[in-house]
Amino acid sequence: MNELIASTQRLADELRGLEFSPPVACVYRTLDYTWKAHEEYLKRYGKGKKRIVFLGMNPGPFGMAQTGVPFGEVAAVRDWMGIETSIDKPAHEHPKRPIEGFQCQRSEVSGRRLWGLFSERFENAGDFFKDHFVLNYCPLVWMSATGANLTPDKLSASEMAPVEAACQKHLQEVIALLKPSWLIGVGGFAEERLKRAAEACGSKANVGRVLHPSPASPAANRGWAEAAGKQLAALGIW
Repeated sequence: MNELIASTQRLADELRGLEFSPPVACVYRTLDYTWKAHEEYLKRYGKGKKRIVFLGMNPGPFGMAQTGVPFGEVAAVRDWMGIETSIDKPAHEHPKRPIEGFQCQRSEVSGRRLWGLFSERFENAGDFFKDHFVLNYCPLVWMSATGANLTPDKLSASEMAPVEAACQKHLQEVIALLKPSWLIGVGGFAEERLKRAAEACGSKANVGRVLHPSPASPAANRGWAEAAGKQLAALGIW
């Protein structure tokens, strides 16, 4: 577990000095200003080997950007996981994307759906995390001048290269530490990164994916929990 924390700190260090050109106007480095909460998540739930590791892409503005926990819907993190800490402010805060921490009133739909599925199946968070773990590929949030969220594919390839290198290295270390049997991408982007990392670190884990729970996905809006549950059952995981 200390190794997991150390690997995460190295990732934060490697990403801290990177600069990005337009359309990026603002970058939230979530591991810096939410570290207290993120470290608590790792300490409490990152212990030991895991059978299944789920991977998301990068933080949502009302999820991990506020709570420091991947897909970090406030209610799920506070009430189900039992994590609630003070959250600092990013170095440069966008006026349209304030960081309010656990006081944030906006709902992270993706997180509500993801953790809702897990908490429905596992009443106690400890029972879920005994065999499962959830992390994000990249802890950075990029915003345009208007405050609109920018996904990694909208950034220049040359500026993303060092981000990808740092995130891949960290992901490979996490896989080596947790020794999962299954690696599940939440969406296609994450699945592709998992395949690459598993091959690079020699993991024999099976790689699969579930539908991304984003409200931008029409398929997810037609019943994400049922669809994801069927995908996990089809893979033989649940």
